[in-house]
Amino acid sequence: MSMQFSVLASGSTGNAIYVENGEHSFLVDAGLSGKQMETLFQQIDRDMGKLSGILVTHEHSDHIKGVGIIARKYKLPIYANEKTWLAMDNLIGQIPVEQKFTFGMETVKSFGSLDIQSFGVSHDAADPMFYVFHSGEKKLVLITDTGYVSDRMKGLISNADAYVFESNHDVQMLRMGRYPWSIKRRILSDVGHVSNEDAAIAMGEVAGDRTKSIYLAHLSQDNNIKDLARMSVAQTLETQGIMVGEQFTLYDTDPKTPTILTAV
Repeated sequence: MSMQFSVLASGSTGNAIYVENGEHSFLVDAGLSGKQMETLFQQIDRDMGKLSGILVTHEHSDHIKGVGIIARKYKLPIYANEKTWLAMDNLIGQIPVEQKFTFGMETVKSFGSLDIQSFGVSHDAADPMFYVFHSGEKKLVLITDTGYVSDRMKGLISNADAYVFESNHDVQMLRMGRYPWSIKRRILSDVGHVSNEDAAIAMGEVAGDRTKSIYLAHLSQDNNIKDLARMSVAQTLETQGIMVGEQFTLYDTDPKTPTILTAV
């Protein structure tokens, strides 16, 4: 069974991704207000009340801002690992116990024909993890908020049909920008965010014969530009012998405007 997905919002101001496969639909993170999330769902012509649940990657506010209010309003189950639950419990308000579920690190949960696999990333949160969606022969990978892409991660995410892949910053823009050095050091660290070039190197190593689309996600509003990210990624891939547009296509994401609902 094929999947469809939309990157509803992506960036330092808020992140949310919608994934469905006909039987089930999930929201991965809800880093905007409840009202903003409802508007985004209207724009992709989907009903938030029909969601199968909310999957949380980690407790940073740009990923959980709307989780509590949405879950309470629509009585949705929330899935997160134990350490993330401990870190975010006081941040999302009271959640009925029957809506709280544990999704362990490096495990697979099956919802009918949809299998969701969690995997750890390197980020300065309690126990950050992202997800691989499997439906039939189709594979969709979501990976942002990581300081680097390890060999272990590459093995799990290789040869997907589609990726939502972090391309956070241009290193020169970050180094020359207005951020204090402590924040620059955090972003550049192994528990920060991947740069355009490092993301592209990882993309070149994991993209396979079935890969058709890569969405560049979590772009910094201060230290990146869509055109620059796309150009940097394409140029770096070209040095690896990969020509963008021939094997797969690069797509932008936006902090406020959802991508069109796209089949995997």
